[in-house]
Amino acid sequence: MTAISIEGKQRDLGDGFVVRRLLPNLKARHVGPFVFFDHFGPASFHEDAGLDIRPHPHIGLATVTWLFEGALRHRDSLGSLVDIHPGDVNWMTAGRGIVHSERTPPDERHHGQDIHGVQVWVALPKAHEEVEPEFHHHGKASLPTKDIDGGSLVVVVGDAYGERSPVKVFSPMFLVQARLRRGTRLPMPEEHAESGVYVIEGKVSLGGLTLGAKDMAVAFDGERPELSVDDDALVMLFGGEKLDGERHMWWNFVASSPELIERAKADWKVANHERFPKVPGDENERIPLPEH
Repeated sequence: MTAISIEGKQRDLGDGFVVRRLLPNLKARHVGPFVFFDHFGPASFHEDAGLDIRPHPHIGLATVTWLFEGALRHRDSLGSLVDIHPGDVNWMTAGRGIVHSERTPPDERHHGQDIHGVQVWVALPKAHEEVEPEFHHHGKASLPTKDIDGGSLVVVVGDAYGERSPVKVFSPMFLVQARLRRGTRLPMPEEHAESGVYVIEGKVSLGGLTLGAKDMAVAFDGERPELSVDDDALVMLFGGEKLDGERHMWWNFVASSPELIERAKADWKVANHERFPKVPGDENERIPLPEH
């Protein structure tokens, strides 16, 4: 089966912090329910410096943060306050509306730190896109791991390879970290119609494509492709059930209709709107609604 190569683009989130954005893409607006995929770092902060993503809103999606290095402090308008470290999962269901910030924790900021990870957005099914917002943190020890011939897997979200993550999801999907040795062959999960691979380190092949670090390939309906490892590799595997219709995306908003986007834009313009209240402990800043 032939896979589709996805080329990422650099995006500056402010203060010189650059991410590599793979989804959405003209070749693949979404893979399963995954509508957004950012790879950030590796980056180093000097002493008393760090990442500061000010409070901003979301609707219609769930966010997943997965770190390889460093730490991030999550706060949201529900009152959640938690530091995420490598191997932990932060799953935030925006639903009808939530506001959150992500910043380098004070201790790491004082000493300086390296940061490296991925953040993905999952579109909620139409039946759930306006659910009440939720936030759940899952520690590293709670996630299922599996040793295979040639490497090891961590099932971060969803179900794959006979394992199921404890993270609450709203549709069939999978997000898996795989550390694989050269010569390993690993088929994509057969129970999911759409799948993709993103290479963090090493070199792999999928569906006739050779992929190095920071390369992505995706595959849709048809025979499940097999991943072959050309050099020791660290990869993220992801995908799931086909999304139940196209989504509109504007800034941090994802919705099945443009009317929901317009309503969210109008609500965010109103400081302390009922749907988008302030973030406890981070009340003094907010990212304004973009002009375009």
